[in-house]
Amino acid sequence: MNNIRFFALGGLSENGKNMYVFDIAGNYYILDAGIKYPTQELFGVDEIIPDYRMLIRVQHKIKGIFLSHAHEDHIGALPHILKDLNVPVYATKFTMQVLKDRLLEENFDISSLTLNVIHQHSIVKFDHVRFTFFNTTHNIPESIGIAIHTTKGVIVYTSDFTFEQSGDPRYQTDFKKINEIAEKNVLAVLIESIGSTTHLVGGMSLNLAQHLSSIFTNANGRIIVSIFSSDLHKIQKVVDICLAHNKRIAIIGRRAQRIVDIAISEGYLNIPEKNLINLKFIDDKHKNDDKDIVAIVTGSRHEPFYMLQRMCKKQDRLMHIDENDTIVLLTAPVPGTEKMAARTLDILYRSDAKISVIDKKMLSYNHASHEEIKMMISLLKPKYIIPTIGEYRHQYALRELAKSLNYEEDHILLLENGDVVNFKEDEMYVGYRDIKVGEILIDGTSIGDVNDFVMKDRELLSEDGVLLLVAHIDPKKKVIIGDVEIVTKGFVYIQSSETLLEEIKTLFYETAAPFLKSKYISWNEFKRDMRNEVSRFVYQKTKRNPITIPVLISIEQ
Repeated sequence: MNNIRFFALGGLSENGKNMYVFDIAGNYYILDAGIKYPTQELFGVDEIIPDYRMLIRVQHKIKGIFLSHAHEDHIGALPHILKDLNVPVYATKFTMQVLKDRLLEENFDISSLTLNVIHQHSIVKFDHVRFTFFNTTHNIPESIGIAIHTTKGVIVYTSDFTFEQSGDPRYQTDFKKINEIAEKNVLAVLIESIGSTTHLVGGMSLNLAQHLSSIFTNANGRIIVSIFSSDLHKIQKVVDICLAHNKRIAIIGRRAQRIVDIAISEGYLNIPEKNLINLKFIDDKHKNDDKDIVAIVTGSRHEPFYMLQRMCKKQDRLMHIDENDTIVLLTAPVPGTEKMAARTLDILYRSDAKISVIDKKMLSYNHASHEEIKMMISLLKPKYIIPTIGEYRHQYALRELAKSLNYEEDHILLLENGDVVNFKEDEMYVGYRDIKVGEILIDGTSIGDVNDFVMKDRELLSEDGVLLLVAHIDPKKKVIIGDVEIVTKGFVYIQSSETLLEEIKTLFYETAAPFLKSKYISWNEFKRDMRNEVSRFVYQKTKRNPITIPVLISIEQ
């Protein structure tokens, strides 16, 4: 019998960074590879990806990376990972188009990669393992669940899903395929847990449409709607309401425009050309203030909030918000953007525009709710349940939910990243912390050089600033040439701290004296002692601890 190991490099006890790995009879299969957005304390970090480097040594055994849908938290890490792991990737046509767009942005040679387009009727075979797929309902097209057929049974990865069936038929769940899988002995289900604490009544999609239609009917001027660019289902919903009210539509957001273009070309967004307009930069002739304009402000994470702030402050080049506008917020804050969202609301209300913040319950049907998770478990009847895609509180809530369906606690596996589930012979056991896991912080295009030490320095810089001591020293004559220059950033205001800075200069000369008297100057020790003495003195005087950097320049007169 083929032994099976399962572990997560990301996606457990956190929101984002989903990456799940199966080792089946020595071959590796990866499900999704996403990013997580940083919180505010990660100064300057753009995104976080799973530490995938442990897979490099077994890359010849990796049979493929299977993608469930095109959201950043499920595919965003691939432009980084594929630089080290050139392994086959399997995804639906729309997901692959979005991925290719990201890869081209990172200057990849697409022809050097193995990118396989699949659909829900595809069957992908490897030795004793077979992959099949089934359509799921999500807010982005061609979202799929993945079933891994092994000799021990079927393992199902649901990814993000709902059972909301009132929308576009192309987004609807394929219950027939799910029932077919359920008849084949489901060993385990990896089921999303992020909505396990949400209790929703059906019809939320219909309620949202009715609410939006009412807002459009009562608006007297322009309408500005904020939507995350990955939420194509809601973008289409807003477009449909615009068409019903004979509005012209402008889509604002650089990256958003690309995913919208892909959706239009693939037929998932229907926006008649006569209703789609391009706004011109604001000047004396162009004000972009026609009453029939609906501006859809899109982007990922903080971008819609940032653009709305610019519009309110009259800094945006395309649109300035005034008291005649109606603002509709369909962007519930995601982790790390809560403060910016609150600040944006505060600024918006100062504009005197009419503000409509859509209730978070109406927006949350993109993830399986309490009842929908119960329904998926009841349909599949798995032997083991593994809560994924969510923080620990969500995983815990899913465990309690599964217990209400008469599952024993030892058949509901609450795991952390790095825990390994082993299916051997007829037994199952968990090796806790068997795999060393971590995060890679991405700052710009850098991978791996932003570590804990760098983040600690950034934290100190943000709290106490930096103090530079610049001196020119003649190593032959053993003298300091000229004056010692002190540069501070974020520490003290120089003009009101002249006494402190003079005391630091005096301490510099005192600390330098022993080194200038020695036969040879030890530059490393000189810098170390200078840094320690000045830091200690500054802390005693100010109770602050700026990063102190002595810059000693060797120069001969």
